[in-house]
Amino acid sequence: MSSEMGWQSLSLKAAGVTLIDCDHRTPTATETGYPYIAIPQLKNGHIALEGVRRISQSDYDDWTKKLAPKANDVIVVRRCNSGDSAHIPEGLRCAVGQNLVVLRANGNKVLPQYLRWLVRGTEWWDEVGKYINVGAVFDSLRCRDIPNFELPIPPLDEQEAIAAILAALDDRITLLRETNATLEAIAQALFKSWFVDFDPVRVKQEGRAPEGMDEATAALFPDSFEESALGLMPKGWVTAPIYDMATFINGAAYKAFEPNAECRGRPIIKIAELKSGVTDQTAYSDVSMPRKYLIETGDILFSWSGNPDTSIDTFVWTFEPAWLNQHIFRVIPREHRERSFVLQMLRHLKPVFTELARNKQTTGLGHVTVADMKREHIAMPTAELLWYFDLSVGPIHARIFENQKQAQILATLRDSLLPRLISGQIRMPEAF
Repeated sequence: MSSEMGWQSLSLKAAGVTLIDCDHRTPTATETGYPYIAIPQLKNGHIALEGVRRISQSDYDDWTKKLAPKANDVIVVRRCNSGDSAHIPEGLRCAVGQNLVVLRANGNKVLPQYLRWLVRGTEWWDEVGKYINVGAVFDSLRCRDIPNFELPIPPLDEQEAIAAILAALDDRITLLRETNATLEAIAQALFKSWFVDFDPVRVKQEGRAPEGMDEATAALFPDSFEESALGLMPKGWVTAPIYDMATFINGAAYKAFEPNAECRGRPIIKIAELKSGVTDQTAYSDVSMPRKYLIETGDILFSWSGNPDTSIDTFVWTFEPAWLNQHIFRVIPREHRERSFVLQMLRHLKPVFTELARNKQTTGLGHVTVADMKREHIAMPTAELLWYFDLSVGPIHARIFENQKQAQILATLRDSLLPRLISGQIRMPEAF
């Protein structure tokens, strides 16, 4: 690094970054309490609290005697996914689990708010590769080696500027995703009220007018129930297999696409791409395949194979057209006006699909077959009611879709700028 730039190449130890090891025990889980952060909670530089283990006040006090995380501390994975990291946000009181360490900057040579980005640059991963210990089951990093990681350290004012621009992008992405979570919750709540709990029918049965809807919409709901194979169901509705909601097209075998790494043609979408999007690791194909295997922007995709808890899920494709790999259904509603119902029903049934896959789980993998989807029945309302539901929820789905696309654009910009800013390839005046 050029000394004219004022940058230095320093070890973390020399840069005033302290490593604090975790407590190598696991506390008892409780229904409520403080979050106990483990490897699964570290996602894309952030801590995801969904599904986190909770621990008691006494265990929290015990676990934080040695290590009490502070805002801007960085948690680093030491074993399995070695080198991955996430920063501690303001206001989070938590304990740190096994196989994790915490890095803490004293601010003299590395600003605490800059540290979270420093450990995500190319040079960081070069050091991880240099010190990694390859094991029979898991790779690992030694606590004594991490402080020796040598990284480019810019002047403090430039650290502050770099951290500010990356954090601004990251905060905007987070806000868009939080907004989408709220919008999805609204859509799912309306779906559940209409098509699972049958609230409008129950209200009309009591001789009252359903709240929150006009007379025309209320008139589409019956005012009584009748017996069905699924139990009590709104009068006039029918039971139908999940499989009858739409056309489910399975993707083609991976080898059939003759994958290439030169980005010729269209990307081939596997389950990994449904979660992370098109990346540098995505393979491409320029062979001529039947059009049914072409994913269009906005298509509903259902991954039916893999780890039951993490891979069985429903997605909306927000990228450019691509090729569909096997183990994923392209879901085409019978009519476009039924799209909102199909999408929400698939998401509502995720626990059902997860259990179906878990019951056939082998070597850690499970699957949902066409036969499963033909056996599982749902209460199917009238076509007109499905269209009215789409009028209500379709705009919410459209907003979610646009927010997701914007978040992807910002994430691509952030991930492109980060290694260049951290290495000094781009100076801050050039970044604006």
